[in-house]
Amino acid sequence: MAVVQLPEWAALAPALILAGTALVLFLLDSIDPHSTNRTLLSSVAVVGSLSSLAVAVWFSAAGVGATGIDNYGVIDIMGDQFVVDRLALYFMIIIATVTALVTVASHDYLRDHTYQAEYYSLVILAATGMSMMAAANSLVTIFIALELTSLPSYALVAILKDNRGSVEAGLKYFLIGALSSAIFVYGISLVYGATGSLQLEAVATGLGNAGEMGGLLGLGILMLIGGIAFKTASVPFHFWAPEAYEGAPAPISAFLSSASKAAGFVLAFRVFTTAFPLDATTDVIGVEWTWAFVVLAVVTMTVGNFAAATQENVKRMLAYSSIGHAGYVLIGLAGLSTGAADFVMGAAMMHLLVYGFMNTGAFLFVGLAEYWGVGRTFEDYSGLARQAPVACAAMAVFMFSLAGIPLFGGFWSKYMLYTATIEAAADNAALLVVAGALVVNSALSLYYYSRLVKALWIEDPILDRDRLAQPTGLYAAIVAAAVITVLILPAFDPIANAALEAAAAIVP
Repeated sequence: MAVVQLPEWAALAPALILAGTALVLFLLDSIDPHSTNRTLLSSVAVVGSLSSLAVAVWFSAAGVGATGIDNYGVIDIMGDQFVVDRLALYFMIIIATVTALVTVASHDYLRDHTYQAEYYSLVILAATGMSMMAAANSLVTIFIALELTSLPSYALVAILKDNRGSVEAGLKYFLIGALSSAIFVYGISLVYGATGSLQLEAVATGLGNAGEMGGLLGLGILMLIGGIAFKTASVPFHFWAPEAYEGAPAPISAFLSSASKAAGFVLAFRVFTTAFPLDATTDVIGVEWTWAFVVLAVVTMTVGNFAAATQENVKRMLAYSSIGHAGYVLIGLAGLSTGAADFVMGAAMMHLLVYGFMNTGAFLFVGLAEYWGVGRTFEDYSGLARQAPVACAAMAVFMFSLAGIPLFGGFWSKYMLYTATIEAAADNAALLVVAGALVVNSALSLYYYSRLVKALWIEDPILDRDRLAQPTGLYAAIVAAAVITVLILPAFDPIANAALEAAAAIVP
């Protein structure tokens, strides 16, 4: 394999390509803001996303970020403020893939929207922030990347300015997001006060000098957990998610519930494994912080799934479902105190990748239904398969995969997560409760996911519908997501190995 020699900054190419794409979109809009071709704008956004994806895959295949390999290795940038390792590249791939699917689908969904250039620019800028979060290695760069992600996201939720629900959702998202950002940055200040450092490895080193500041450090860690819980829509910071996802354009709901959630989790994974090693942190604050994630995992998956089971609105059902899946991924942090920490973390990362495809596809199908003027309740979806069998077959794939039915990617990622949790329970019996909650909640989710499939394929239509349009972009994104969800099965081993390599980059 040829050796890849890169200047340090070039290792951030996947994120820099996205930033450059956003600037190109701004330039196109500034040249002729009133007549810019929407196909040109969406094409630039798609090409930029796919280019970012291609570079991230190339770097990963070439060995960039791998540990213990001459001429490759982990690349530190700007005095260790950013780091490009297997973890960063793995999540850059997830983010770029979801961004590409969303921008393809948006071409049709926003066919009559006034702010085309602004929309695509904000999507790409948010994706840039997410990619930078994957590589951020300092609490300062983490916060800057987090805000670069959050500010465009607020605008995107409220971009349907003539839709009262969209504007209201954007306002609620902004207010709660501003509060969570304040909590997060205050936590950063407390950690800095206790350790005298902001760079993650330096924070870990400074734990030994915290001395009598254990209470201050503990409060700072608790605030960091709160900020991350908001970004990942984990209980009790989940209230914004159903409102934001319901009011936002469906492609943006897909983007936030998949790419943004992945970015929030890579932030949590890197911060808590690198800056707060368990033994050293426990000596200072007197308690293992993994217990917080044990509780969060069980409560989040349970609240999310039980709330989803009571919904009549399909979009809100998917929103609460995404909260439940956040609980599954939190198991990766809950198991870090065990000898199987790398396995549990890798399984959580594997589930995030599979979730990115099946959840994005599900929300894009809702976007397709909105494009057709279909209502939002389960009843409104009745009999839709008679006029759109391909799209409804793809939706069935997403629903069964999200529920964890065998032969779909979601089953294997959940099975890997369950196996890893059981193995980790040998060192921490509390994880048996987590494993049990995973099984019970997965069984419950089958009820509401199959309810939608039943409406699509078995129920009779409540209204006579005209012939449905076949929007190319939406169909292409939905079918692509469904095909990949199915193809994950034969490709499970290499993908799982990539997830385990990403976990090994940060797990001690």
